[in-house]
Amino acid sequence: MNSPVVFRATAAHAEAVGRMLFDFNTEFETSGPEATQLGNRFTRLLERDDVIVLVAGSDRDPTGFAFLTLRPTVYYDGPLAQLEELYVRPARRDQGIGIALLRTAIHLVREHDGGEIQINVDEVDADTRRFYERHGFTNIEAGTESRMLCYIQQLHA
Repeated sequence: MNSPVVFRATAAHAEAVGRMLFDFNTEFETSGPEATQLGNRFTRLLERDDVIVLVAGSDRDPTGFAFLTLRPTVYYDGPLAQLEELYVRPARRDQGIGIALLRTAIHLVREHDGGEIQINVDEVDADTRRFYERHGFTNIEAGTESRMLCYIQQLHA
């Protein structure tokens, strides 16, 4: 099996990435903006140096994406990376696409001299937790029953 093609997204890919994120949110019953609005936001985000979006597949047939943000930290000389989203279309799962996206993301964070990559995973999502653990990520929460609580104040949509 050939290794999936993974490339860095440009503004030309924003609409497709927005559509995939909308599909991801729909699949997991998460509310959020419509695909068009997500695409518009990705257009702006892709202009930033502290945002990395990777696409798997091709321009005509994107099969997945990874979205990372980089931020400064006093704990490392380089940035801390947050893997915001990693998604593979359901029909294309179990073909190595997620692995290729994750490996490319790790490689690019290293190229930016990143000190750490953080990922938030739902406690109940055992398959996703195993995926990241197989690829060298460690759960830093105490015990298997702990949860990370996230407090927010929504200022606008």
